[in-house]
This record gives sequence, structure tokens and C-alpha cells, in this order.
Amino acid sequence: MTAPKIFGIAGWKNSGKTGLAVRLVTEFTRRGYRISTIKHAHHDFDIDKVGADSYRHRQAGAHEVTIVSGTRYAIMHELRGAPEPEFEEILARLAPCDLVLIEGYKREPIPKIEARRLEAANREPLAPSDPHIYAIAADHAVTDTALPVFDLDDTGAIADFIADIIGLGQARL
Repeated sequence: MTAPKIFGIAGWKNSGKTGLAVRLVTEFTRRGYRISTIKHAHHDFDIDKVGADSYRHRQAGAHEVTIVSGTRYAIMHELRGAPEPEFEEILARLAPCDLVLIEGYKREPIPKIEARRLEAANREPLAPSDPHIYAIAADHAVTDTALPVFDLDDTGAIADFIADIIGLGQARL
């Protein structure tokens, strides 16, 4: 099996990464592509509700809890002190798709776009020290770079750029 095509969205907290990721998923899906996403969280997160059966299974010590319904399934894996899995291990768990959009993982050596917003918690540019950043998407003028710069809300142009960079073929409409 061939590795999926991947493209990342990097940036500091409140830089617009999630909004851009959501708009790109919508745009690529509209174009007929099958898109998966991976989001990296730097904090303890939970997608389960206290008191739910699956929560109770995890609290009891289950290593993995799978919730299945007629519309979706989710697998929660408790690390229980083990190290965070490597990026490649997570990527390998995904079902085949046309493109995996990666939100976060700003230090991974993958092609990515840097999101910048004036309201970001940190406004230090990532691009100058990361050769894997191919473009910048910002809500303000950026003039101190030779990289392509997009308006953060120009989803169509950003999607076209990503498709060109990774060689995304024709969609299965």
C-alpha cells in the first residue's frame, strides 16, 4: 500500500489553523476528494463525557475502547504512561484516502503552510527556520518572505496550491 499524500497546517495557538483546516476539508470534499485529518493537541484532552459507558470503560482500565453506531465509530487508546505515539504510527492507522491534512505537528518534516493571525498567542514566524513550510496564509500583510503568501480566508487558492505541491490527482467524483 502506498503512503497517503499529506500536507500540514502549522502555526501558534490562535493562528487560524483549525479554521483553515475545516475550510480546506470542506473545499477538498466538495471537489470530490476523500480527506482525513490528524490534529495534534499539546494538552490533556478528552472526547468522552464523564459518566458515559465508554468513559467508565476507560476509567476501569481498558487499553482501548471502541464506540460503534450505525453512523460512526471511534477508538480511544489510553497511553497509561506510555510515550505519545510517533507521527508515522498515527498516520499508519488511517484508512486509505486522497489526502491527510495535519493540524499541528509543526516540527514534523512534512510539507506545510504556516497560518498567521494578528491575534495569535505568539507571532514569531515559523517559516524562516522550517524548510518544510511552502507558503504562508495570513490575515495581515506579510512582506519579509520569498514564500507564496495567501489571504488566510482564500481557501480555494490555498487548496489549489496544496493540490499542486503534493500532486493530488483527479478526484473520484
